[in-house]
Amino acid sequence: MNIAILGAGGIGKAAARIIEKKKGIKIVAACDKSGYAIDEKGINSKKIYDLKKDESIASIGKNSDDTIGNIIKSGRFIDGILITLPNLPNEFIPSVAKRFLENGYKGAFSDPLKRTKAMKIMFGMDDLFKKNECTYLTGTGATPGLLSAAAVLASQSFISVDKVDIFWGVGISSWEEYKGTIREDIAHLPGFTVEKAKAMTDEQINKLLNKSDGILKFENMEHADDILLQKAGVIEDLDKVTVGGIMDTRHAKKPVTTTMTLTGKTFDGKTSSHKFMLGDETTMAANVLGPALGYLKRAMWLRENKIYGVFGSTEFMPMVVK
Repeated sequence: MNIAILGAGGIGKAAARIIEKKKGIKIVAACDKSGYAIDEKGINSKKIYDLKKDESIASIGKNSDDTIGNIIKSGRFIDGILITLPNLPNEFIPSVAKRFLENGYKGAFSDPLKRTKAMKIMFGMDDLFKKNECTYLTGTGATPGLLSAAAVLASQSFISVDKVDIFWGVGISSWEEYKGTIREDIAHLPGFTVEKAKAMTDEQINKLLNKSDGILKFENMEHADDILLQKAGVIEDLDKVTVGGIMDTRHAKKPVTTTMTLTGKTFDGKTSSHKFMLGDETTMAANVLGPALGYLKRAMWLRENKIYGVFGSTEFMPMVVK
């Protein structure tokens, strides 16, 4: 697997760290907003994850005002695209994917997209991906992704599903490492919007975090687990899915255990629940990027079998990247 990583923040760097430990995948292109690196033989993953805070990929490659455009030009030897860019505004990641298609790229994509509105935009591009013989798997992180896929499996024990509750815990030792992720999640807080979160300065975000000692609590988040589970037939009504969580932006230890609880009725009329828990020792990066890479491999497999279009992470199982 020859892949490109779009984005070199905390998530992008963590992807490089994971890929370094795998034999079946190679980074041949990577970029951030001001720099890019391309090497058909492979980029040393360590050079990416060793980038210092605020240091651009340009330091191991070249400066550019259009880094996405530079990656697109090298599309001939890129099998798949892992998009780890912060999606602010909702249209941003869909617009990036569309650029690849408009410039003739033929390949597979995976993204850990979270917000419902953004994912609806992606699904609206299904015909475009089919026309261009490309395959895109969206919502391939932890939630949606790992946890919503677990809900699909859990639902098999029941004739009907009453509710799916997802509650996550994330610990981050330094918010500077995951600025984009935290900024995206701030948009879920009461009184905030995607536009407002995008416009906030680092100083304003620090001030917000100081008010709560670095703790952010979320309820009834606009997470695309609902439409993905609806798409898979697990639920009919979107309001049967609730997503919330607690993020500690100053400590690596998770403030709570991440769980997915599915409650339903069995064929013999009994009400029961299945619970899927993520180990507290597993990091956000491990739970987001492991699935995202597995789904990227699945997207490549689908494309090799001439199955094109935009699909959600609840429609196919991820493959294992060795």
